[in-house]
Amino acid sequence: MLARPLLLLLALVPAARLPGAHGAPGPATLRPGDEREVTAAPAAPSTQGQLGEPVPEGGRLRLAEEKAAGGEARGTTKKAVRVKVVKKKVLKKKPKASGQGAATEQQPQCPPLGLESLRVSDFQLRASSIKRYGLGAHRGRLNIQSGIHDGDFYDGGWCAGHEDRDQWLEIDARRPTRFTGIITQGLNSIWTYDWVTSYKVQFSNDTHSWQPGRNGTEEVVFLGNKDPETPVLNALPTPVVARYIRINPQTWFENGTICLRAEILGCPLPDPNNIYSWENEPAVTDKLDFRHHNYKEMRKLMKEVNEECPNITRVYSIGKSYLGLKMYVMEISDNPGQHELGEPEFRYVAGMHGNEVLGRELLLNLMQYLCGEYTRGNPRVVRLVSETRIHLLPSMNPDGYETAYKLGSELVGWAMGRWTYEGIDLNHNFADLNTALWDAEDNELVPHKFPNHYLPIPEYYTFANATVAPETRAVIDWMQKFPFVLSANLHGGELVVTYPYDMTRTYWKAQELTPTPDDAIFRWLATVYATTNLAMVDDERRLCHYEDFTREGNIINGANWHTVPGSMNDFSYLHTNCFEVTVELSCDKFPHESELPREWENNKESLLVFMEQVRRGIKGVVRDKDTEQGIADAIIAVDGINHDVRTAFDGDYWRLLNPGEYEVTAAAEGYHPVTRTCRVSYEDNPTLCDFQLTKTPKQRLREILAKGGKIPKDLILRLRQLRLRKLRAQRQAQGGGLTPSGLCGDVEEGCALCGSRSLPHTLV
Repeated sequence: MLARPLLLLLALVPAARLPGAHGAPGPATLRPGDEREVTAAPAAPSTQGQLGEPVPEGGRLRLAEEKAAGGEARGTTKKAVRVKVVKKKVLKKKPKASGQGAATEQQPQCPPLGLESLRVSDFQLRASSIKRYGLGAHRGRLNIQSGIHDGDFYDGGWCAGHEDRDQWLEIDARRPTRFTGIITQGLNSIWTYDWVTSYKVQFSNDTHSWQPGRNGTEEVVFLGNKDPETPVLNALPTPVVARYIRINPQTWFENGTICLRAEILGCPLPDPNNIYSWENEPAVTDKLDFRHHNYKEMRKLMKEVNEECPNITRVYSIGKSYLGLKMYVMEISDNPGQHELGEPEFRYVAGMHGNEVLGRELLLNLMQYLCGEYTRGNPRVVRLVSETRIHLLPSMNPDGYETAYKLGSELVGWAMGRWTYEGIDLNHNFADLNTALWDAEDNELVPHKFPNHYLPIPEYYTFANATVAPETRAVIDWMQKFPFVLSANLHGGELVVTYPYDMTRTYWKAQELTPTPDDAIFRWLATVYATTNLAMVDDERRLCHYEDFTREGNIINGANWHTVPGSMNDFSYLHTNCFEVTVELSCDKFPHESELPREWENNKESLLVFMEQVRRGIKGVVRDKDTEQGIADAIIAVDGINHDVRTAFDGDYWRLLNPGEYEVTAAAEGYHPVTRTCRVSYEDNPTLCDFQLTKTPKQRLREILAKGGKIPKDLILRLRQLRLRKLRAQRQAQGGGLTPSGLCGDVEEGCALCGSRSLPHTLV
């Protein structure tokens, strides 16, 4: 029974002063190769120079000689001590940095406990007092966001109920932990400015007796924040092993009150006295590169994957960022570099906001996984690669990422690196096609006079002086080059999947349900990802910030969350055939490397099953009945859905639909439209729905005349019948008699209807 109190007592001793403790060796720690001689003489002068630098060998010898000589001068009877000089290779040491930097260099950095990533639950947080529930201890998490209203039930930090130096925020690590640092922010609010400017820390193993954080014998007062949003890291002078840690504010912004958000850095240690405190994390069996990759490392990894699987991968660039960094794409297909007839094209895009980095790492992991599993013959992956042309863009905003990467996962804050180098938010930078469509719908011009799909880009958007980022232009060119069918845009900062429209139809509203004509299939696509994501389906998880998406199955219409004019999702839907959703992957925009294996497990199945949805609906080829050639840009219209798609350059198409029976019409300029019934089943295969179109007589006539050929008699008769039918209709509408519109003679080399060569002439 004495073992546990002894362990608790020893745990409070600074780690660096315990022999064999984790971290950097303490002052009394012996290292291999050291040789010391102990005598009964009085303490010798230190053999360490100023700032802890080792004294040269000659210096040690002189010290011994001076010591012996000094003893003889004092008339002592002690013998001179022989000092054995051990030759050692002296390594030059860099000058020690002062303050926090020195403490950081002396010991390895521990990962965050997980206040921001929600690994730490609300029950592990306590406070001396709270201003109100919305500012309780459970809100004191790094980068947590508040609502837009003053006094929200879920607010942006912990605020003490009293303004004195006895207030504290307590974190229970639930096990012995070697604490190494604290990161703080002020209150996130658009109404007030509150932050802590200095604080102390305390440690305990039982919450009854507390020991202050010390730097030697003095209690440490750490400098806090200078504004609400910039994270400030303070490394402990010496790591401390304990279970509980308290942040004790000492001073705060003079015009504010005691409010803060925090993250704690600490390495969990095994507790032999309590096996139940050990967390059962899902084992990660995939051997992937779980770390953050900057631009050079990302490029190197993509090259390695390409070299490992050259038969199914291809790396290409779609353009450059403002600073000249290439925007690399990994293509994965059984025939990389070419579009195969009937094979759909899929894309994942990550890193639109440079500080939302989880999507980037997940796509790098995904390309590694697909390569490895294809090589091992995984039937699911083999089918996916063989039947789909996959494109992975891990970094749409490489300049922004490099800015965030340099600051690191815990110090980047909520917004640093979000924008491009020019300060452009790429998710608001695409052309607004919604307004033009909705205006045309209000005037009842759609689809006869104004298209409901493939909307043209406004002229102002194409000007050289338009505020369009080079990254945006590169992605638009990419969209126009490949016939993408399905896509997901990977973001971070929440746990929810959003689907179009992202922009509210009522322009002055910040939130409004604004569904597309394809709302049913969009809801299905969003649900597929959300219901297979392990983090989203966890019933015990807390809210990321202030909105509860679990009530709607972790999906939401984008405009009903917040309006986003010029989003990539809306542009993709209205300008191309591609259906795209946005996936908010994690509460933490820039999770620590230690979180990446768990995040891969959370999202692996979702990433795979979402790609497989490209097989949902109908597909086929629209061909010319006479030549059997594919017809490009043929329109595929589904009865009851006011949004069409078009065929690719070789005549193939894909139309995402939920199971059911549909009347589908294929139409192309110069051809008679054809309608047929297509039934979509619940099976994991698209329904084949091909079309053969016949040219109209006018189109046949144009082609024959263009080639200088002779007009067939059947075509002449058919054109005459059509012309007579039109004239009779006009005659009845105008009360009889020939009018100037009754003139025929559209062909300069003789009329195909009556054979006359005098132009113009009346029909005989």
